[in-house]
Amino acid sequence: MTRLSVNINKVALIRNARGENLPNLVQVAKDCEAFGAQGITVHPRPDERHIRYNDIAPLKDIVNTEFNIEGNPTPRFLEMVMTHRPHQCTLVPDAPGVLTSDRGWDTETNRDFLIDVTQQLQSAGIRVSIFVNAEERFVVGAKGVGADRIEFYTGDYARQYASDPAAAVATHRRCGELANAIGIGINAGHDLNLDNLKYYVQQVPEVLEVSIGHALICDALYLGLENSIQLYLNQLS
Repeated sequence: MTRLSVNINKVALIRNARGENLPNLVQVAKDCEAFGAQGITVHPRPDERHIRYNDIAPLKDIVNTEFNIEGNPTPRFLEMVMTHRPHQCTLVPDAPGVLTSDRGWDTETNRDFLIDVTQQLQSAGIRVSIFVNAEERFVVGAKGVGADRIEFYTGDYARQYASDPAAAVATHRRCGELANAIGIGINAGHDLNLDNLKYYVQQVPEVLEVSIGHALICDALYLGLENSIQLYLNQLS
């Protein structure tokens, strides 16, 4: 079964809108785990518009499943990750002002940089996942820099899914088979939801973990957080 990591960025965004501690991010993370989530993901950005850097320590203290920190490996980000040592760090090439992650690494052009960052993190016992588009050369490149996993950017899949599911998933399926053959683990994330998730993991069965935040929190507004998590787990089972 593919594991579900709940990204709680949008919960932090709601909290920050009032400048107080409602909803309580730590309690939400605890509840997500109690409701069945197998991991908690956060993605602090330089402007801290949702997850703040000072959220990391209290979350690390209470997460009992898997704690995954995503982000652009700037010096400040790397210092924070090395201090708090999550189970997994997902490297994402976000520009400072980007609204949301919309592309993966060119693992060939950035090879030397990614080797250095990967080795730093692995030396601290942190699993390294590299966010990539589903292209064979980027998968091979991620293996070449020594990453433990890749995370497929699935925004392209989600956009095409409604009109042509088979075409939407074709490159992901092919790259999943390649990643499995060369021995690198696979995660996936971005715009996966209750409509397109089940088909994706059926077609790319090598996926070990999906990270889902925006869609799940949107569903929780209507269905409740516990019900939403259970529905996503059902899609993955």
